[in-house]
Amino acid sequence: MIKEAQKYIVGGVNSPVRAFKSVGGEPPFIERGKGAYIYDIEGKKYLDFIQSWGPLIFGHCDKDTEEAIIEAVKKGVSFGAPTKVEVELAKEVLELFPHLDLIRFVNSGTEATMSAIRLARAYSGKDDIIKFKGCYHGHSDSLLVSAGSGAATFGVPSSPGVPKDFTKHTLLADYNDIESVKRCFEEGDVGCVIIEPIAGNMSLVPSEKEFLGELKEICNHYGAVLIFDEVMSGFRSALRGSYDIYKIEADIVTFGKVIGGGMPVGAFAGRKEIMELLSPVGPVYQAGTLSGNPVAMSAGLAVIKKLKENPSIYKDLEEKAKKLMKEMKRISEENKIDFNYNVVGSMFGFFFNSILPKNFDEVNASDTKRYAKFHNKMLNEGFYFAPSAYETGFICTPMSEKDINSTIKTYEKIAKEI
Repeated sequence: MIKEAQKYIVGGVNSPVRAFKSVGGEPPFIERGKGAYIYDIEGKKYLDFIQSWGPLIFGHCDKDTEEAIIEAVKKGVSFGAPTKVEVELAKEVLELFPHLDLIRFVNSGTEATMSAIRLARAYSGKDDIIKFKGCYHGHSDSLLVSAGSGAATFGVPSSPGVPKDFTKHTLLADYNDIESVKRCFEEGDVGCVIIEPIAGNMSLVPSEKEFLGELKEICNHYGAVLIFDEVMSGFRSALRGSYDIYKIEADIVTFGKVIGGGMPVGAFAGRKEIMELLSPVGPVYQAGTLSGNPVAMSAGLAVIKKLKENPSIYKDLEEKAKKLMKEMKRISEENKIDFNYNVVGSMFGFFFNSILPKNFDEVNASDTKRYAKFHNKMLNEGFYFAPSAYETGFICTPMSEKDINSTIKTYEKIAKEI
């Protein structure tokens, strides 16, 4: 099917990682999903550890989410006008975060982070921003950077088509390294720092609590706006995302994935004095015809209400993730394979690495060729892991102990082959 797709779609896919370039082989084309499983167009069944890259915490075709979407569609797909359901979802989200006053819904994580940075620059009155190596915040121009030279590691474009002028105000720091952050502040005129407090784009690397606390203090000292990008970790790592884990209050938080229940959605929320700089109240412009569309809002509302009513699911999901990772580590050690892992709530990440990485450079020392072998063999056995060593895995509520045990047993079978 991939060859047919390549005749009409660039690379045959609409998002690069789906092309399987880093793991080899051809991607299966998915026809449907149910619970913890997906089925390709040839009828093969896979236990799905991607879950649409995070949003499907209740699995595919969750009854409550499905019903909410169907009822919304019956009334109209989009109006480009205010609806009651977007107010209801906003209220449900903000009730969980005492430090966030107002929210704006958008259509993707990229749009959420891009808009949050624009707002932060307006509030601080400073152009320079700090991001961290290994954190991905979408494909907007100022965030597609790689390390440059100089004490502050000024960003240079990492993609053709991005002018140098767009990234010259982006400074790069090392994750979990507060000294690199201090150097950036000393060298630049920093008005904004954006970070994944639980990084899910270099497999899974959580922030160290002391580092995150110091980051908050530095931002306060310099008058810089601190943005937590929780597009992936929000409502996935815990009900309140990183706030439940670290109790650190960011000035702006970006959301996505889960609050759309599988529909395209993003959002950013913050303190009132910051958020009211947004149009139509303030001068910072941001708009979108499909922002807050009733279908995505209805799906998100169903999911968030269900999570708030059943907060104990996070413990169960974490226990399953820990069991999977602990057993995979045991099997790896028995086969003399370097293996380390992280688990945060329903998220897990592992590395074919002798150390547990704390930053992007250490993640890059992992054995990606071994991961490719692992991926291919597990896929052949009916287990769908991310087609990249740099992506996070997810547990969903329909995954049973039997599913986890079956995954462990299969890894035991293929470990000696990789």
